[in-house]
Amino acid sequence: MTNSILDWQLPPQLEIPAEFVAAIRACKPTVNGKYAAQLLWQRGMREIDRIPGYLDCDKYQPTSSVAFGAEMTAAMERLKKAHIDGEKVAIWGDFDADGVTATSVLWDGLGQFFSRGKQLSYYIPDRMKESHGLNIAGVKRLAAQGVNLIVTCDTGSTNIKEIEYAAELGVDIIVTDHHTLPIERPSVAAIINPRYFESSHPLFHLAGVAVAYKLVEALYATLPDIPQQPVEYLLDLVAIGLIADLVQLKGDCRYLAQQGIKRLTLQNNEDIDGFRPGVHQLLKLCKRNGDRPTDISFGIAPRINAISRIHGDASFGVELLTSKDVKRCHELAAETELANTRRKELQKNTTAKIQNKLDDLDLSTTSVIVLSDNNWSPGVLGLVAGQIAQEHGKPTILLSTNSDEVIAKGQSQVARGSARSTQNIDLYQLVNSQSHLLNSFGGHPFAAGMSINVENIPVFTEAINQQLQTTIGKIPPPPIATDLIITCAELHANSGRELFEDLLLLEPYGMGNPVPKLLIRNCKFKDIKNKNIQDFKGNTVQYIRTKFELIDNTSVQGFSGIWWGHYEHEIPQVNCDAIVELDFNSYDKRFEIRLIEVRPAIVDDQSNFTNRQNHLIILDFRHEVIDPKPTNSEPIIWIKECPSDWSTLQSYCQQSIQPNSRLALDYQSTNLDTSREIFQQLVSIAKYLASASKQVELDRLKSRLNISDRTLRLGLDALIEIGFQVSLQEETNLLKIALPQSLSPRDVDLYSLAIVQKFFAAIEEEQFNRNYFLQVPVYSIESSLI
Repeated sequence: MTNSILDWQLPPQLEIPAEFVAAIRACKPTVNGKYAAQLLWQRGMREIDRIPGYLDCDKYQPTSSVAFGAEMTAAMERLKKAHIDGEKVAIWGDFDADGVTATSVLWDGLGQFFSRGKQLSYYIPDRMKESHGLNIAGVKRLAAQGVNLIVTCDTGSTNIKEIEYAAELGVDIIVTDHHTLPIERPSVAAIINPRYFESSHPLFHLAGVAVAYKLVEALYATLPDIPQQPVEYLLDLVAIGLIADLVQLKGDCRYLAQQGIKRLTLQNNEDIDGFRPGVHQLLKLCKRNGDRPTDISFGIAPRINAISRIHGDASFGVELLTSKDVKRCHELAAETELANTRRKELQKNTTAKIQNKLDDLDLSTTSVIVLSDNNWSPGVLGLVAGQIAQEHGKPTILLSTNSDEVIAKGQSQVARGSARSTQNIDLYQLVNSQSHLLNSFGGHPFAAGMSINVENIPVFTEAINQQLQTTIGKIPPPPIATDLIITCAELHANSGRELFEDLLLLEPYGMGNPVPKLLIRNCKFKDIKNKNIQDFKGNTVQYIRTKFELIDNTSVQGFSGIWWGHYEHEIPQVNCDAIVELDFNSYDKRFEIRLIEVRPAIVDDQSNFTNRQNHLIILDFRHEVIDPKPTNSEPIIWIKECPSDWSTLQSYCQQSIQPNSRLALDYQSTNLDTSREIFQQLVSIAKYLASASKQVELDRLKSRLNISDRTLRLGLDALIEIGFQVSLQEETNLLKIALPQSLSPRDVDLYSLAIVQKFFAAIEEEQFNRNYFLQVPVYSIESSLI
């Protein structure tokens, strides 16, 4: 429970144009429209012509797989060759829900072109024994089986050593992945990774399963006469993986999820073409219809993830999702259900143990929570890390030291674990800054997995905390952002259907489009009771839920609700402010609310919020696709370039707190060059200026390279170190660079020079900060600058 009014952010008071609401009603005449309009407007979507394609996936124009260009062409050529020559092909997947569904998509999709079991096989690393990604032992085993081509899914982009080893064995690799890109393109037949696109591209946010689908989609177009079933039959698997993974549901991600949910809904009918008995049985076990994204996020996905969390080996998850053997699928679904039950108990017990360690930790001086223990189950650490990160507003890394693995040379014990981020801190870059202390790691900005020698954990903990403190400074605790203020009367309107159908229009919810948080003020709880839940065999599971009825002064009739993982004594007995999510309980066939947070009611909340806003008003145009147009004549301080430190924002803030002025964030998200690319650009510019005997303004060079003055000075020092002559006229700020004929740049490994490494470190620090300021919520900026 939170106690400070600063911990909750109220929705802004906005005037929504009537024509905007009318456009929503035109797409769906049966809805009220006002709630959906407010949410869309608050979230930056204000172009009426975009509404139809956003709300109705059949009116959206999806992006062709051709957009991947030469890499997709190369992948098609290699797959065509494998098909014609009858080569053995292996799918290399991953053990989480995205990886298992991606493997299933390739198993079914490539299975239209290669005989499954004879030509086509799949390999998924064991969560308990292996890390994410390719490994030497697995590649060697596949090569010994006569595999000529490996197609990865949801992994492989940075496995340079393993890729080189495969080449030595005569095995080609096609990488399909969505994780962080390597510095240089690996030596593979093709690499299909949407991270090569600009962040505004409609394919940029694809999860691994969606990238695998685009590969299959391209192969269907390349060899159209071979497939015996439509490629669309794979879309239910795509939706499961997309919603299970931490990707933003924008552009084609949203489109594929919407179409996939439509396909998933059909799995209730055993007579459809492309029927999946395993998916059908999973829906029955979790008492879901498949027509909602929450049926995936709370039903199917946790069960698929539980397979590897409990068993380690996730291979039977692919069989469950793709087999046509009804009896076998029922057996596998029952095993999956039991694994999920065990996962819940492990998660609860592990959370309690970790909480004891947190009690001994000084969180006021901790930027990154890093904890380890010999008794934790590695399979649930990612889930618990996510809980801890959200609760405390700090990136969290949890490590299990009960692994039997040792490093042969030094006989060091190895710990394996998971990391989760919060507040849009780029976790991948943060962990990568200490990669020299790790044995392996992989992931993306919001989640990562890693292994580390136990002896390195203390220095890793200290180093990663110092890194975050140096780059960002003190991180303010995250408030809970509320989207709509509603009453119980609005919940009761048409038994909750009126509000629910408006919220339904914006589904699927996920990263970039979070589930709306509804604030109900000055309410009371009654008929409160909690109990343990039961599994499908009727056995009690040690996982608590509390049920209640909620009332306020607009309605004496209670509205049903539930609070997962909490006891009845945790609900205050006084008037409360509550943040909830509205959902439909498909088992009880009724609408109900899920309690997210509760606190004693604070009557002056709105006035305090207004007073704070009067001191600093921030307008957020960072994610707009068109130039923002001020709606009034009040003065606005525009920030057009993404800052790389808090001091820059603070200087703008000082200007904006003048009477009636506002601070507008108007910098856009772009792909940032790597440190090597920037250094190469600097050297190329220096050679040009030297050969042409030209000068350049310091500020212009700084702008061209998109680095700070301090970092540019380090770059100039690096130029001097490798043989250039650099001079600066302080009065004119003009830079002159020369390279006498008697002198040429030093013939050494430039990247190994200490000054170049210092230049790289400065760039990476700035890039880390820019990534943070591109995504950090407005409320975090407010609470840090006020």
